[in-house]
Amino acid sequence: MCGIVGYIGKREAYPIIIKGLKRLEYRGYDSAGVALLNGGLKVFKKKGKVSELEGSVSADATKSNLGIGHTRWATHGEPNDINAHPHVSQNGKLAIIHNGIIENYQSLKTELEQKGHKFKSQTDSEVVIHLVEEILLNNSCSLEEAVRLALNEIIGAYAICVISEDDKSQLIAARKGSPLVIGIGDGEFFVASDATPIIEYTNNVVYLDDYEIAIIRDGELIVKSIEDVIKTPFIHKLEMELESIEKGGFPHFMLKEIYEQPKSIRDCLRGRLIATDSHLNLNGMLQFMNKFTNAERLIFVACGTSWHAGLVAEYLFEDIARVNVEVEYASEFRYRNPVIRENDIVVAISQSGETADTLAAIEMAKSKGATIFGVCNVVGSSISRASHAGAYIHAGPEIGVASTKAFTGQVTVLTMMALILGLKKGTLTENRFRELIFALDQIPNKIQKILDDTSSVKKIAETFQFAKNFLYLGRGYNFPVALEGALKLKEISYIHAEGYPAAEMKHGPIALIDEDMPVVFIAPKDSTYEKIISNIQEVKARKGKVIAIVTEGEKDIFNMSDYVVEIPATEECLQPLLSSIPLQLLSYYVAINRGCNVDQPRNLAKSVTVE
Repeated sequence: MCGIVGYIGKREAYPIIIKGLKRLEYRGYDSAGVALLNGGLKVFKKKGKVSELEGSVSADATKSNLGIGHTRWATHGEPNDINAHPHVSQNGKLAIIHNGIIENYQSLKTELEQKGHKFKSQTDSEVVIHLVEEILLNNSCSLEEAVRLALNEIIGAYAICVISEDDKSQLIAARKGSPLVIGIGDGEFFVASDATPIIEYTNNVVYLDDYEIAIIRDGELIVKSIEDVIKTPFIHKLEMELESIEKGGFPHFMLKEIYEQPKSIRDCLRGRLIATDSHLNLNGMLQFMNKFTNAERLIFVACGTSWHAGLVAEYLFEDIARVNVEVEYASEFRYRNPVIRENDIVVAISQSGETADTLAAIEMAKSKGATIFGVCNVVGSSISRASHAGAYIHAGPEIGVASTKAFTGQVTVLTMMALILGLKKGTLTENRFRELIFALDQIPNKIQKILDDTSSVKKIAETFQFAKNFLYLGRGYNFPVALEGALKLKEISYIHAEGYPAAEMKHGPIALIDEDMPVVFIAPKDSTYEKIISNIQEVKARKGKVIAIVTEGEKDIFNMSDYVVEIPATEECLQPLLSSIPLQLLSYYVAINRGCNVDQPRNLAKSVTVE
């Protein structure tokens, strides 16, 4: 992994590819490269940023109408010039870029070495192009057929693009378990790992399915299965606007996306919630309502921030709809032998809709007869297509690696689901339902109020920018918020932080507390308010520095804390949508003060499409 761009058509390929690679920088990467066909095959690759790659590309090589480019996030082999993509065949005529992991690459490599192939890199990806070359050498077949036969020998996940200097009018792409989208222009085609490099040129796209191969040749797109059966591709219309993937005057995408949350939540609610009419509707859920009302158990599978949204959902569905809930790390769930029944509903949560572990988990659950409900942001993503039904969060493109508006969008959709199910099951009265949807409708305005004055958060960030550790504590609905706040700080400021249920502090973490330990309490007025006051007093008694997120006007915690951020009052079950905002801002401003790259934190990728 991480980013793929390809072009074939009438224009010069190089400027399109370089701009596309810059559009994909948000995904995280450690090196970049391009392959262009101009006379022969010209390959340029460099450790570091795309800007460093640009300086290494010779001007004469850029006059090409066909090319492929890649940003790499290292899996096999350290980040360096040699391991960067594209990789070439031994004869130097074929080039490949690859996202994913080839699980049987070592056995294939050994076999190819025995046949005389010499490898330059430590990567699994290089093996694929040598395998294609070997098939071409030993079979009287086309490049298309050689790629197809090679993929039949590969075990693992891939999104690939292959070009050959023997055919300057052909680009071959294929996918299994890693996203690939093809943009269709006027006699030209764009290939990318997501739509961000494409939207500038066309809004007509084809999302390749697993085990599909795209042959782009002479101005024509042909899609085939790996069994060589011609498929009829479905052309999607992108709704994304170019402005949505630009910073819009903000210094960083992360800050822009934090400030977009009033709008992104309104977009999530639009057409679904009409508070004045007591109306709430999710079409994807309604068509499976009988399954939801009869389900003995809901299983939420997710990774990272999406897993934290699932934890919020556990409180929501148990509290509001009185249904048994389990929340699972997809990466662990898929490798256990979990008990899954046919009347279980598995809710898969993923911003990108491409998270490899989550995809594998839902495929396993589907094989056991469970109903899959996807909660995703990216339209047309793999999880959305693999699910029986689902709901998009409509947060718009999220470019910053650290998820912000996608988290609140996920929680918003999950809240709507719990309210609908509670009303349908009769565990929620109509009066209470009306109160809650009215309160949910007010959330965007209340987030805007928090964003209108961030002075207190900035002061806290400046004070604690050099802290080596943070502890985040919360109870009930705000325990998952504590986990999410700690994750945000770790991701972009590189400060060690842990989230805990506040009551668990006495079972170990209290040993860490001294005058140098900032402790963040997520403590708005709720049913556990008196208990969390006691937890704060325990920290104060040990000279810990208390930072509290409190409800406006509440004085008890305000007066005993060292630093306070106020948020508007709301229903207890909706508090995570408000209490998470100051924590996003805190992580951002701490990271900025420390000089960190908040949009591209080290070692992280936006969409984890490998295991």
